[in-house]
Formats: sequence, structure tokens, C-alpha cells
Amino acid sequence: MIKCLTDIEQAGRIMRSARILTVFSILLLAAAIPAAAQRTRKPAPRPTPTPARVAINPVVAAAKQQVANQLSNVNLFVDRMGPIAVAIEGLDRDAQARRAKKEAIDANELNKKKVIAAIKGLREGLVTLESDFRTKPQLTKYLIQIQGVADLCARSEDSAIAGRFVASKDPLRQVAQKLSDTMAVLPK
Repeated sequence: MIKCLTDIEQAGRIMRSARILTVFSILLLAAAIPAAAQRTRKPAPRPTPTPARVAINPVVAAAKQQVANQLSNVNLFVDRMGPIAVAIEGLDRDAQARRAKKEAIDANELNKKKVIAAIKGLREGLVTLESDFRTKPQLTKYLIQIQGVADLCARSEDSAIAGRFVASKDPLRQVAQKLSDTMAVLPK
């Protein structure tokens, strides 16, 4: 009987151990399931779409370069013309008041002719540019932005011929604005 009792006690211990192991196994399994659920698969890399290159028309590309060149020329001219125009008009006032020397008056007349010739040169380039926009079918849709630059440059030339050199910069500033607007609408 004692042996039977010890066997029963031993079987009870084994049963308790088995229950504990079963509970422990269930707990381990329960802990492993959420850990597996937390693992995320890396999504398959999606190729990034590259925008299709828009083929720019060579005529439009060349026109854009010409507009950029003319814009640079006009801006450079206006920047340099400012002090020169003030000096020319100042010497004119001094000449009218008979306070200027003959050499200064002669140099001033030469400077006036150079400025007027430079404005004429600007105007020729702008006339050619505006003419290209009028005659080339690829550029006609951009004509509205550039239209009138040659007339504005002619106004500047007329002001310079009349001796109003400082005032002749204003139409050129408008030309620069129109050229900038044209650059903004031309495709990149």
C-alpha cells in the first residue's frame, strides 16, 4: 500500500508537471503568435515612375535662347545706361548755362550718338526676335507675350534722340518685363 501510495503521489506530481508544462506551452505559443503578427513583410519595391521627357521643338528652344540673350542685353544696357544718361543730361544743362567747356560738350555729343546707336542696335535685335515669333508657326502661340517689344524700343530711341536719356530707360524696362514674361511661358 505504501508503494501504491507513493506511485499515486508520483503520478499526481507527473500530472501536475504535465499540466504546468501544458499551460507553459500554451503561454509560449500565445506569446509567439503576436510576435509573428508584428513582423511585417517588406513590400515589393515599386518602380518610381519617371516622367516622360517632352521633346522640345528645336525652333522653340532656339527662340528661348534668343529671348534669353535679348533679355540679358537689355538688362545690361539699362544698368549701364543709368549713370551715363544722368551725366549726359547734366552736361546738357551745364552747356545751356554756359558752364561747360568745349571739349566736354564735344565728348557729350559723341556719347549721345553712341547711346542712340546702341539703342538702335538693341532695336534691330528685338525687331528680328519679334518677327521670328510672328512668322514661325511654332512660336505664334507665344507672340502675345513678346508683341510690342520693338515698338517700346523705338519709343526709347525717340526719347534719346529728343535728348531725354533718363526717360529713355523706362520703355527698355518694359521690354525687359515682356521678355521675362515670354521666358516664363516658353517650355523648359
